[in-house]
Amino acid sequence: MNILVLGATGYLGGHIVERLRALPGSRVLLGGRSPAADVTVDLASDRPRGLATALARVAPDAVVNCAGATGGDAITLTEVNARGPAALCAALREAAPGTRLVHLGSAAEYGPGTPGRRVTESGATGPAGPYGATKLAGTVAVTASGLDAVVLRVGNPVGPGAPPTGLPGRVAELLAAAGCDPDATLLFGDLSAYRDFVDVRDVAEAVSLAATAPGPLPPILNIGGGDAVPVRELVRTLADAAGFRGRIVEEGSGGSTRSADVSWQCSDITAAREALGWRPSRSLDTSLEALWAAAGARFRSAEGVPAR
Repeated sequence: MNILVLGATGYLGGHIVERLRALPGSRVLLGGRSPAADVTVDLASDRPRGLATALARVAPDAVVNCAGATGGDAITLTEVNARGPAALCAALREAAPGTRLVHLGSAAEYGPGTPGRRVTESGATGPAGPYGATKLAGTVAVTASGLDAVVLRVGNPVGPGAPPTGLPGRVAELLAAAGCDPDATLLFGDLSAYRDFVDVRDVAEAVSLAATAPGPLPPILNIGGGDAVPVRELVRTLADAAGFRGRIVEEGSGGSTRSADVSWQCSDITAAREALGWRPSRSLDTSLEALWAAAGARFRSAEGVPAR
């Protein structure tokens, strides 16, 4: 089975490639802007006809689209998160209309949730900012494409390799820099928001199942932990895993606008269990321990400190 992964060098993409390569009989092809990629494509700018030519050349049985932008201005977010999936769908309709497309969406498409309630795939969408809005536009392009496609709406991924552009990775980086200094102080904004965290390796498993499942799938499936966890709890649990002995201070302001606007997010993952036989297999504690093990080792290596 030929599986083309777009955005393979990113955080989610790297874990997804590793999982797909473990599938018996799979041949995983990497797509992206790098000249070293098996398929050189740029969803933000390539015309559908050029994308179709590239797709026809490798004839994938499935395409996994992990390409996306989480930061940048509205133009960048639109080009990658909205225009990209639309161009990809147009190319697939021309070159390989029977190919299974697995597109990674985001729980940010839902916007603010209702405390105490898990949102289902049929729930109302009301993204709080450009990121969620452009991801929602990408989802609409995929679900309206007429292709054999499924959008996996992913919660807040956490686990080994989390980048510092997201809160878990940034906290790990700060903890690594602070070390065991009992006088260290880490300053954060308001950490009272609730988020649905899911291990990145569990996300990769969901993608693997979606790429290989027989028959049509529901157009959208939530992929999350299924529980709302206070962000404050994540920070303190990660600090405990790091052996941090300093102070964690919330200044009450300075957090992201999106965190202030979205105080609660939690996904109902029942449909993913029914359609894919998937459910998260790793606890948040396990995810954070793995995140810290990887981040701490990376920091010690960068500082020239021997690994313990």
